[in-house]
Amino acid sequence: MVKIHHSYKRFLQMYRFSSDMIRTPILAKTCIPSHRNTHEVRFKTSTSGDQALQERQRQHMARGLPKQKPIAGVKQVIVVASGKGGVGKSTTAVNLALGLMANDQTKSVGLLDADVYGPSIPKLMNLKGNPELTNKNLMRPLINFGIPCMSIGFLVEEMTPIVWRGLMVMSAIEKLIRQVDWGNLDYLVIDMPPGTGDVQLSITQNLPIAGKSYSKGAIIVSTPQDIALLDARRGAEMFRKVKVPVLGLVQNMSVFHCPKCNHQTHIFGTDGAKKLAETLGVELLGDIPLHLNIRKTSDTGQPVVVSSPESPEAEAYRRVAAAVTQRLAEQTTN
Repeated sequence: MVKIHHSYKRFLQMYRFSSDMIRTPILAKTCIPSHRNTHEVRFKTSTSGDQALQERQRQHMARGLPKQKPIAGVKQVIVVASGKGGVGKSTTAVNLALGLMANDQTKSVGLLDADVYGPSIPKLMNLKGNPELTNKNLMRPLINFGIPCMSIGFLVEEMTPIVWRGLMVMSAIEKLIRQVDWGNLDYLVIDMPPGTGDVQLSITQNLPIAGKSYSKGAIIVSTPQDIALLDARRGAEMFRKVKVPVLGLVQNMSVFHCPKCNHQTHIFGTDGAKKLAETLGVELLGDIPLHLNIRKTSDTGQPVVVSSPESPEAEAYRRVAAAVTQRLAEQTTN
């Protein structure tokens, strides 16, 4: 019983010491004597003092965050994200990048695969090999269909699992963003990993919004079913917390077209993403059907926008790309 009491007493001492260490800098800087009562403190504290204290706290919190700076040569960053896996995010990112270039041949578009644990871009873009290095020791992206691409999948064996802890993943993401010679890009489409974890925070906090010359925005991909929409909403709220504009939602697998009779079936529900977009106060950028042609072309590394450009599926992706371009233009003029 004596030992337990002694341990508890020691724990309380340590807790009080830790609390004092946390509070002391704030008390010292505000210069408020401990003997004053609460009313005196409120009376003596000015509005400017509160603002100064909040600024010091903001600077303290920012010490652990990565320094924000634009990617050299990149004008606009489009982050394609999803609250959960299996909703077609990577396929959407690839066809969005190709759709942006198809809509305007004068625009240059790049594609970054930030899904370290499950890189899909090498397969979807039919790319293999290791990046070459420039004279400045920067990696050259691999190119197909006119799109320069970078992925962790180019740096490891195809069947090798990525068994890394968080710090190694953050280091890899930093290299994929900063140590790549992107050239001059109008748009860089980033295929994010699903969820709202370290990678998402690292990327969004690394890239600033710097006026009209540089901007970024997030696209949330979801199927119409309720369980996917719950996670999509969490993803949208995460981007809002880190002050990244949500350009809109893409409703993927919205309707199934029977290849024999062309009958339409809403397998995952009807207009779920549209209703969520209205709730969040953002736009529905477009509907992508659940179509066999999209699956086949993706599996063969021939995305539907380039392999079947006249198909309704390709047209759906180009409409999404046009809506994204319009939203980015509105963002940079506001």
